[in-house]
Amino acid sequence: MVVKTIDAGMLKKMFLAGAASIEAKKEYINDLNVFPVPDGDTGTNMTLTIMSAVKEVNSLNNPTIEELAKAISGGSLRGARGNSGVILSQLFRGFTKEIKDFKEINVTILANAFQKAVETAYRAVMKPKEGTILTVARGGADKAAQLVSETDDLVVFGREVIKHMEIVLSQTPELLPVLKEAGVVDSGGQGLVEIVKGAYDALLGKEIVLSNIPVKEVSNTGINIERVAAADIKFGYCTEFIIMVEKEYNPEIEANFKAYLESIGDSLVVVSDDDIVKVHVHTNDPGLAIQKALTYGSLTSMKIDNMREEHNERVIKEVDKTSAVITDTPVKENKPRKKAGFIAVSMGKGLGEIFTGLGVDYLIEGGQTMNPSTEDMLNAINQVNADTIFILPNNSNIILAAEQAKQLTEDKNIYVIPSKTVPQGITAVINYVYDKSPDENAVRMTEEMHKVKSGQVTYAVRDTSLDGKEIKQGNIMGIGDKTILSVGDNIKETTVELINCLADDASELISLYYGDEINEAAANELAEEVMELYPDLDVEVHYGGQPIYYYVLSVE
Repeated sequence: MVVKTIDAGMLKKMFLAGAASIEAKKEYINDLNVFPVPDGDTGTNMTLTIMSAVKEVNSLNNPTIEELAKAISGGSLRGARGNSGVILSQLFRGFTKEIKDFKEINVTILANAFQKAVETAYRAVMKPKEGTILTVARGGADKAAQLVSETDDLVVFGREVIKHMEIVLSQTPELLPVLKEAGVVDSGGQGLVEIVKGAYDALLGKEIVLSNIPVKEVSNTGINIERVAAADIKFGYCTEFIIMVEKEYNPEIEANFKAYLESIGDSLVVVSDDDIVKVHVHTNDPGLAIQKALTYGSLTSMKIDNMREEHNERVIKEVDKTSAVITDTPVKENKPRKKAGFIAVSMGKGLGEIFTGLGVDYLIEGGQTMNPSTEDMLNAINQVNADTIFILPNNSNIILAAEQAKQLTEDKNIYVIPSKTVPQGITAVINYVYDKSPDENAVRMTEEMHKVKSGQVTYAVRDTSLDGKEIKQGNIMGIGDKTILSVGDNIKETTVELINCLADDASELISLYYGDEINEAAANELAEEVMELYPDLDVEVHYGGQPIYYYVLSVE
C-alpha cells in the first residue's frame, strides 16, 4: 500500500481516529502520572482538549483542509485543559497553520507541519522541560524532516515517525529522574503517541469508531459570586480601607486592633506592610471600624457595600439568569465598568466564600480534581466588567490555560498571577492595593504569594515511589509546594508531620482549611495539637469544603 497525498476527507478521518485512540487509552495514560493523587490527570485533560476540537470538526460537512484547520485549532485552543492539554492545543495550532493553505498534504508539507507544531508549542511554554510531551513531539518532527529526502510514501513516513517517537518516549525517564524513580514514561508524551498512532491507523484504512462524540452543552464550571452569597447575613456591611500609618503601630497594637474588629464583625483580614495597613471586615457599624482606624493614621481606598441590599439584587438577577438560560438569551449585568476585577479558580463552598469576601468577582469551580478549560477562563473574563482583570489559577496545572485565555482576549487587560495553590491565591488577593498600577500590583501580589508555604493532604490512588518514599494505594499523603513530604495511614498524624516539614523559626501563622470529609470538631482537635507544638505561632481554622483534600493549609 502506497499513499502519497492526504485530502480533506482523509484528514478528517485521521483526526477523529487520533481522538478515538487517546480516548480509549486515557485511563492508561492517567496511571502514568508520577503524583498518585486523585485528580483529572493527563489522559483526561488531553482527551477533553481534543474532544473540544472533535465537536467543531463534526459540525462540518465535506470540509476543506482550511475549514478543518480552523476547527481543529480553534476547538482545541478553547477546550484546552491542564498543561498537557494546552501544549497539545499549541501543537495543533502550529500544525494547522502550516497545512491550511493546501488542498492536499504530502510528505514535505506534513514534515513542515510537524516542525511548525513543535516550534509553536515550545514558544508557548515559559520554561520548556525535556523528558515531556515536548521532547516526544520534537523527536517526531526531527525524524519527519529526515524522511523527506528518503521517501514520498506517507505510509512509510508515518510508520518510521511513530517508531522514532516511541523510542524517544522510552528515553524520557533518562531525562527526568522523577519518571525513572516512579518507573514510568512521560504521560503527555504517551498521549501524543496514541493520537499519532490512531491517525496512522485511519491512513491505513482501519475503521475507528469514536464512542463519545461531544455535543454542545451548557457549561456548569462557572460560578458567579451571586451563587455563593449567603441569604442569612449576620453583618451587613462589607468594609474595606487602607490605613496610611502616621502613629505608632507595632505587633501588639495590631493584635489589639484585630481583637476590636473581631468584636464588631467577622470575615476579618488585616495585612500590614511597612507604613500601610489593609483592612477588610464585615460589620453592622462601619463607622466604628473607621473611627478606630483613624487613631493610627489617615485612611484611603475606602469602600463600604451593603451586602443585604446586594444579596436581594443578586436573587432577582439569578432569577433573570435562569429565565435567560431557558430562552437561550444571555443576560449581562448593567454595572459601571470597574478599574480592576478578579477571577479565581476555587474548590469547595467555604473557599469560594473566602475568595468572595476578599473581593473576587467570579469563581471558576475547579482545581486539581477538574482543570478548567481555556474557554471556561474566557467565559469568566466576559462576565467581569473591568478594564483590568487578575486571574488566580491556584493550581500549577491551570496556569497555562489562563495564559492562553489572556492571549485570546483583546478588549481587557489580563494579568495571570501564577498562584499554584489556594493559599497563594488568597495571599495574592489580600495584597492587592487599589492605589497602585496593575503592573505594580502584579509584581506585589506575585512576590507576596511566594512567601507562603502551602500544603495539601489527600490519599494515594496508586502505588509508586517518589523522592525516596514508598507510597501504597490508600496511604494518606501530605503534599508540599514541590513534592510529597509526609506519608502515613492517619489523617491527623500525616497532617502534623506535613506542618513540621513546612514550619520554621521565621513562621508566624498556620492556616488550616478543612474539606468536606472533615468535621469541625476534628479540625479544631488538629489545631489544638498544632498550637501545643507551636505555641508562638497563630493557628487559624477555616471551613474550606473542598473535595478530595482533607486539608489545605498554609504556613507563613
